[in-house]
Amino acid sequence: MATRVIEGAEAWSATGEGDRARVGIAVVHGFTGNPNSTRPLAERLHRDGYTVEVPLLPGHGTTVKELSRTRYGDWRGAAEAVLDDLRGRCDQVVLVGLSMGGTLCLDLAGARPEDVAGVVAINAQLLQPDQLLAKLAPLLQHVVPVVPRDLAGLPSDDIAKPGADERAYPSVSAKAAQSLIRELPRIRARLEQADVPMLVAYAPQDHTVPARNSRAIIELVRGADVTELVLERSYHVATLDYDAELLEDAVVAFVERVTGV
Repeated sequence: MATRVIEGAEAWSATGEGDRARVGIAVVHGFTGNPNSTRPLAERLHRDGYTVEVPLLPGHGTTVKELSRTRYGDWRGAAEAVLDDLRGRCDQVVLVGLSMGGTLCLDLAGARPEDVAGVVAINAQLLQPDQLLAKLAPLLQHVVPVVPRDLAGLPSDDIAKPGADERAYPSVSAKAAQSLIRELPRIRARLEQADVPMLVAYAPQDHTVPARNSRAIIELVRGADVTELVLERSYHVATLDYDAELLEDAVVAFVERVTGV
């Protein structure tokens, strides 16, 4: 029997209208999260006419046990499959990602810049995490397979706006998390070569993925077309926070500019 998907965590797809239907946009959620966090932004993009795909990454949106069976390669493969699908149906593709979703989008842009018209990275992880538990993860993953998210450096209070909830997992698979951390040096190295327009959005008060990660992205791609958006009123899950409308407007403007549609 298939594991039941958390309410609202289902993958979502919508074909656009008019000229903008030929622009495909993937909106990718983060580690332990699901489309509950990315669908509002995706729906806004679709209302503006674009074709949108919101994937549910393997191991997410169900149970931590399912997450523990997956690794970074599984999540990257799923994101790349969405990119391939949109490339087959649309003239141009923009990748939008929140947190690890942003990391995945940066990874794909670094590997396949010719297939990507632009990238939006929202509070994306790029640097090695500095929490003690993360530093000990290579050893602890074999001893403590699952840890509470707060101990793993993923605070449960990751949205400033009262009542907002992304319905992320309350705990974290250590091995799954370590598979992401191991890939970060490779992603940074490749990103330096990426000449793809980017919108880098971040919250200075994000206590899940510190803002220095986004500043590092801007520094690494300094020769590229980079737009910086500071989300002063939000925490990590900015797509559901006080700055959601500001962020949505900025993403629509960015997509319109880099695609010309």
